[in-house]
Amino acid sequence: MRMPTPKRAGAVVLTAALLTLVPPVTATAATAGPPGPARHYGEDVLRRDLAAVRQAGGGDVNVLARVDGTAGGPLMARIGTRTAGSAEPVPWNAHFRVASTTKTFTATVVLQLAAEKRLSLDDTVAHWLPGVVAGHGNDGSRITVRDLLRQTSGLYDYVDDPEIQDRLLHHFDENRYDTTPAAGLVAVAMGHPPLFVPERGGATRWAYSNTNYLLAGMIAEKAGGASWQELVERRVIDRLGLRDTSVPGLDPRLPDPHVNAYLTAPDGRRLDVTEHSLQHTADSGVVSTTADLDTFFRALAGGRLLPAAQWREMRRTVERTDDPEDVAEMPEGTYGLGLRKIPLSCGGHYYTHEGDGVGVNTRPAVSADGRRAVTVSITTTTAPPDLPALNRATGALVDHALCAGRSTGTG
Repeated sequence: MRMPTPKRAGAVVLTAALLTLVPPVTATAATAGPPGPARHYGEDVLRRDLAAVRQAGGGDVNVLARVDGTAGGPLMARIGTRTAGSAEPVPWNAHFRVASTTKTFTATVVLQLAAEKRLSLDDTVAHWLPGVVAGHGNDGSRITVRDLLRQTSGLYDYVDDPEIQDRLLHHFDENRYDTTPAAGLVAVAMGHPPLFVPERGGATRWAYSNTNYLLAGMIAEKAGGASWQELVERRVIDRLGLRDTSVPGLDPRLPDPHVNAYLTAPDGRRLDVTEHSLQHTADSGVVSTTADLDTFFRALAGGRLLPAAQWREMRRTVERTDDPEDVAEMPEGTYGLGLRKIPLSCGGHYYTHEGDGVGVNTRPAVSADGRRAVTVSITTTTAPPDLPALNRATGALVDHALCAGRSTGTG
C-alpha cells in the first residue's frame, strides 16, 4: 500500500510522542548536507547522502542503500541497527516489504499478459469482473485496464475508508493479522462514490488509488489462470532469479535477515510492527531486498521483462491532475503504468515507484537505459517520516548516483 500521511495510512500511521531512542550510526557518515552531483560517486558520497536521508527521516530511522551498475561493483551504505536497543547493524541483505513498489511488479505481469493477447489494456473492468465495480456512481464499463494501471480510474482509495483508518490508526494490534481478500477491500471502495469517472475523448484525470491495483491483480488472475502471487513468482521472480524476493501472502513473518520496524502507539509506547499480514494484496504484497530491486528495475528498463511495445506503453505517462497530496509529496514527474518518470538534474529522467508501508519506506530508481539502479530502504523506529522531506533527500541521493553514472559513462 501507499501510506504517506494519516489520511492514507494504508496499514498504520500511529501518532503520539516520539520515543527518544536513537540507534547509533553503524557506517561512518558525515552529518553535512548532501553534495551536488559529482563525476565520482563512491561510498563516501553515498554515506553522506544516506546521512541526509536519515536526518530527513527524523534522525532515528534505519537506512540502507545500494547502487548497482558502477564500474567497480555495487556501492552500499547503511546507518542504524537491526532491532531497537541492539548494537547489531542493519544487515546488508535485509529483507523488507516493498509496499507500493509491488505495483510495478503487478503492472509488469499485466503487460506480459497483454503482449500474449490474453487481455487488452482497452478491456473494461466490467468485461473481466462483471458487477464488481458498481454502485454509488461507480461504473466498471467506463474504466479500462489501462486506467487501473496508470491511476486514471477515479475510483475511491479503499485505504481512505474511515473504518479502515480507525482500525489501523487506533487498533493496530487487533488488526495486524487481517486477512481481508482483495475482493473484500474493493467492496469497501465501492461503498464510496468515485472521485471522477473517466470520459472517453475528454481530458485525462489522475488520482492515486490502491483500489486500482487490487482490481488489476484480480483481472490478471482471470486472464493468467493463476493467483497474482503465482504470476509474479513465475513471470518475474523466477525468471530473473531473485532469490531474496517473495510474495508471502498471509504469512505475517519476514524472512531473515530483516530490520524490525517500530511506530509510536497512541498511548506513547513503542509498538513493534514488523510482523503483520496487512500488506498481502497486489498493491503491496512483495518482499524483497535492495539488491533484488536493483536487478528487477534494471531488467525492466533493459527490456528483459517486456517486449518493446509493452515497455513503451508502460513509459507513456500522464500528468497528475486530481491528487494534490501526491503532488505535494512528489512535486516532480509524471505517471505511467505502475511507473513514475522523474527528471534528472543532469538532463533526461529515471523511472521509479515508491513504496510506503507499515514502518517502512522504499525508494528504488533506474536510469532510462537500465544500466544503473539504486534502492534506498528506510525503516522507522518511532514515528513515520515527513514524506516531502524524505522524498527530497532520497531524490537527491538518486539524482547524484544516476547523474554521476551518466557523466562517467558507467551508468
